[in-house]
Amino acid sequence: MGHRDTAEVIKRFNNAFLERDAAKLVDLVADDCVMESTQPAPNGTRYEGYDACLRFWQELIADTEGSFEPEEVIVAGDRATIRWRYRFGDGEENTVRGVNLMHVRDGKIVEALGYVKAGLRS
Repeated sequence: MGHRDTAEVIKRFNNAFLERDAAKLVDLVADDCVMESTQPAPNGTRYEGYDACLRFWQELIADTEGSFEPEEVIVAGDRATIRWRYRFGDGEENTVRGVNLMHVRDGKIVEALGYVKAGLRS
């Protein structure tokens, strides 16, 4: 898969969140997709398979309390890094920053590993 194909898949993935259109994800998730969410800390939750990954992302899009904003996308072959902000309320204190490490194969997302900035507890 070329750089352009990966970039197009990731662009469509991000647009689904920006446009709050969960249906746009249906054709982007591979049957054997593996996704690790950012919560709960420290390791998140692992989702395996098309249905589990798609359901997680569709529920995230449906949550009207939150909004996703990509800050930067870097594509290298079949891999992409999405640096993002997620707002779950008004004000900077209700915003988290993170990254997703994405792997695309044959025009579908096969892996999405999410990481978030968090303060250390003393």
